[in-house]
Amino acid sequence: MDFFNVIQSRHSVRKYQVRDVEQEKLNRILEAMNLAPSAGNLQGYEIIAVRDSSTKLALAEASYGQHFITQAPVALVLCADHLRSAGKYAVRGSELYAVQDATIAATYCQLAATALGLGTAWIGAFDTDAVATAIEAPQDITPVAIILIGYPDGAQSAKPRRKLADLVRIEKF
Repeated sequence: MDFFNVIQSRHSVRKYQVRDVEQEKLNRILEAMNLAPSAGNLQGYEIIAVRDSSTKLALAEASYGQHFITQAPVALVLCADHLRSAGKYAVRGSELYAVQDATIAATYCQLAATALGLGTAWIGAFDTDAVATAIEAPQDITPVAIILIGYPDGAQSAKPRRKLADLVRIEKF
């Protein structure tokens, strides 16, 4: 798929077919995520791949009852690795760059999945501590996004976007 078609085709999917995501496709997505840019090329993030139904249920409950999470064959939890980024960039690395690194990788994930004919949803509304408990994250690892991956069940429609004239400022605000 052409890159710009991938961007135009990507939509949040909240209903998935009862069909597993092939490991080969998941590996390609993970490889794309590994190529995402990061501050100082430190890759200040960790990816936890979840297929287990009880862990997905814990993620759904931690996400304020977003139970469609349990329908997705795969949930990737992207976490900021604060110590990895702090080693080079101190507080700014720990508090900002690690989070940015994880979210850039999450974006690469969504685009790669779309290119492979899969659907995704970015989950950002969750209790951080409950998600960390569900994935047994160490203390210096903070969940920042959950990306669901699966085959969409039904057509997805594009949502209206802001006009560029309303979005872009030239030179100054």
